[in-house]
Amino acid sequence: MILEGTPTEQLPVVLSTGKTSAKYVFISFSGRHPEGRDAEYIEWHSLDHRPEQHRLPELRQSLRLVSTPACRGARAASEGDFDKVDHIQTYMFTDDGGIPGFNVLGDALNVGGRMAIRLPSITYLTADLDGKVASARAVAGADVIPWRPALGVYVIVEEGSATPAALVDLPGVAGVWWYQGSVAPQPYGRDARGLQITYCYLDSDPVQAAVALAEAAKARWASGEVKGLLAAPFYAIVPFEWDRYLPTG
Repeated sequence: MILEGTPTEQLPVVLSTGKTSAKYVFISFSGRHPEGRDAEYIEWHSLDHRPEQHRLPELRQSLRLVSTPACRGARAASEGDFDKVDHIQTYMFTDDGGIPGFNVLGDALNVGGRMAIRLPSITYLTADLDGKVASARAVAGADVIPWRPALGVYVIVEEGSATPAALVDLPGVAGVWWYQGSVAPQPYGRDARGLQITYCYLDSDPVQAAVALAEAAKARWASGEVKGLLAAPFYAIVPFEWDRYLPTG
């Protein structure tokens, strides 16, 4: 669909009405379920656990992503522990002040018997928003891209720092947000400083969009300014079609 009208970034009055307050992320990277219960996990997490997180006043958005065999085959980088990642859960907060309540809530749900199924945790990290840009064809502004419907996300984790803004010009990319890793508050404590995390929000099939994105990512790394640890397409969960995208064929 071709959207009509002037893109938000060219409308100063629209921009003056407000900016996103989501400036901090908690990202959880998980592996596939050892007994193949991925669809069951996705269903539980989508209907029970993830909605509960939105009672936290600092939480602005949450997004669950999954890698299929085709997604895995389209990866441009998959180094070390990141090669084990098949699920990503992202929570977007206003700031790190939301983490204490996030931890208390998780513990309380666990005590209440509400966390009976888990995925193998690979790693997690926290990060601060560093930049955002929207494609002109998306019309919607950069501040709201994470709330625009997406078929998936091309996720890039790199050592070093270099703006990925040019990726927004690639086919299928509606917008790009990127973050700089931080030290997670206790009880987590993971130090992700030195890492840059990029989310390319896709409105075309992630595996197809990954072709051009992989080439662009490899070109970024050729300079040595940044090193790719993970560069991969992921599908967004489709509500009530929990088994539509799974890590196994």
